[in-house]
Amino acid sequence: MSRGNINDILAFLAVAKEQSFTRAAAKLGVSQSALSHTIRQLEERLGLRLLTRTTRSVSPTEAGARLLQTVGPRLDEIEAEIEALNELREKPAGTIRITTEDTAVELILWPKLEKFLPKYPDIKVELSIDYGLTDIAAQSYDAGVRLGESVDRDMIAVRIGPDIRFAAVASKSYFAKHSRPKTPQDLVRHTCINLRLPTSGGLWAWEFEKDGHELKVRVEGQLVFNNILRVLNAAIAGFGIAYVPEGLAQPYLAKGRLERVLEDWCPAWPGYHLYYPSRRQASPAFALLVDTLRHRD
Repeated sequence: MSRGNINDILAFLAVAKEQSFTRAAAKLGVSQSALSHTIRQLEERLGLRLLTRTTRSVSPTEAGARLLQTVGPRLDEIEAEIEALNELREKPAGTIRITTEDTAVELILWPKLEKFLPKYPDIKVELSIDYGLTDIAAQSYDAGVRLGESVDRDMIAVRIGPDIRFAAVASKSYFAKHSRPKTPQDLVRHTCINLRLPTSGGLWAWEFEKDGHELKVRVEGQLVFNNILRVLNAAIAGFGIAYVPEGLAQPYLAKGRLERVLEDWCPAWPGYHLYYPSRRQASPAFALLVDTLRHRD
């Protein structure tokens, strides 16, 4: 459809809604005669009468009513989207609820939010730490953050971080009393710190890979947590070997408080993604946050 046809339909909608050529012409900023001419041309092109005109009123015909009911809402949606862009430019606001993991908060979300939030004081962000695969629609979340391999296919997924590696680490005091594992299988003879996942209720099997050979090891130890930061702290305190995201361990490795083993067995996995339903109509605040979090190489 040409741009002129769209303008003609907009003119028709104005008349149909106002039920007056005089009021519609004033609203559109055109003369009444020019508006009448536009409507006549539209009716001639369609081969249908759209308006019934009397000396006292103007009302849609059956064809006009159908056009008003079907096309009108779609053009209203377009207007609303354009208005949303204006709001985005002027003053985005609202609350955004995100379910995530503490690793993503520590390494990705908070470093970016710390710079983002002061610029937009009317945007509020609620972060809920949960290791389960939360149903964001049922729990009224705007979005979730998980590793790329965990995101459902029916979701829009936006990468917000680089690939992630895990690191097997322990304190110097631990390795002073125990030999260093040379292969993942050696871990079964060590004291390890476990992580329990709520999705299965079981302990997470540590995943390794080398030269295309994948291996999962179920480890044992005195401590089990459902929070990766507690696992890391226990390793720093000398309670055993932990398997944690490399980025969380790096500051302690640099200071010598932790030492790493099995580095050549630790693969890179798809990084964190922000995901949300494809049918979701993004608010200006949400669209702005997504763009801020988006990972750029």
